[in-house]
Amino acid sequence: MVRLADLPPEIAANLLEVPIQDYGPAPWVSAPDLKNARVAIISTAGLHRADDTKFARGSAEYRLLPGDLDYADLAMSHVSVNFDRSGFQQDPNLVFPLELLRKLEANGEIGAVANWHYSFMGATDPTRMNDTASQVARLLKEDGVTAAILIPV
Repeated sequence: MVRLADLPPEIAANLLEVPIQDYGPAPWVSAPDLKNARVAIISTAGLHRADDTKFARGSAEYRLLPGDLDYADLAMSHVSVNFDRSGFQQDPNLVFPLELLRKLEANGEIGAVANWHYSFMGATDPTRMNDTASQVARLLKEDGVTAAILIPV
């Protein structure tokens, strides 16, 4: 990651002026016992199934990824000069640890893997994602998800 001090002064000044939204105080929620938790993955790696529409730059959309997804059907359309895709190409668990969740479920360390997981495009203005975030929250609730792993990329 680049440090602010290493950027050209005009770019650093611009970044310092980007407004940060105040979401107010967050309500405290106790975490569930993981042995009973139904766990979903939420990634910002621009992941989708190979046949799905690719993410456009700055997209506020999300893609559904099934819990029984085969990694051979997993694609990434996140592209940036600042993003190295080679880790994903070597091991998709780096950005979408579904295989690892399945092992945790098989070992009884978590209750269940969710039926559906979600991927967004990283580097999207979060204020543009209010509607889609609400949709995903509703879908997580409908799927009985009690814990989510957030994978920022």
